[in-house]
Amino acid sequence: MGKEKALTGKERLFCFYLSEGSDGRGAAARAGYTILPERAAAKLLLRSDIRQELARVTGKRSVTSQEVCAGYRRLAFGSVTDALRLLFMDEAPGTEIMEQMDMLNVSDIKRPKGGGLEIKFFDRLKALERLKEMSETDATQNSALPFYEALERGAKALAGNVLAVNP
Repeated sequence: MGKEKALTGKERLFCFYLSEGSDGRGAAARAGYTILPERAAAKLLLRSDIRQELARVTGKRSVTSQEVCAGYRRLAFGSVTDALRLLFMDEAPGTEIMEQMDMLNVSDIKRPKGGGLEIKFFDRLKALERLKEMSETDATQNSALPFYEALERGAKALAGNVLAVNP
């Protein structure tokens, strides 16, 4: 068999976005597959080299507490401008426009039978509460650290003195 060709930049981006938790269509659209991104995602996922890259990228990826905190910050303080823009549009926007909108704070969108649009947002107060809990946990963990470091230095100093006294 011949050598497999290297993945293109768009293909690597697709793998990265998919590993972040995007759906296949969303990952393909964000990676630059603007024409029929759902079809592009399906074709890409059939390829073994894409699946190998996806496994490699996903294996490296782990969510840190900083990323979780950043997500809660976006929920608590993030803009809802795009959702409001969507609410006041006269016509339904195309998928290209929707993909460019930041809808992280939106939990649900409904079109009631009577017409109009109903948009529900995530609870900002809950996000703030979680941020507070996380910061208190970090503060508790970080406040104990200097004490343990001082204990460790003291133990090492004593061990050095004991060895010097008792050769």
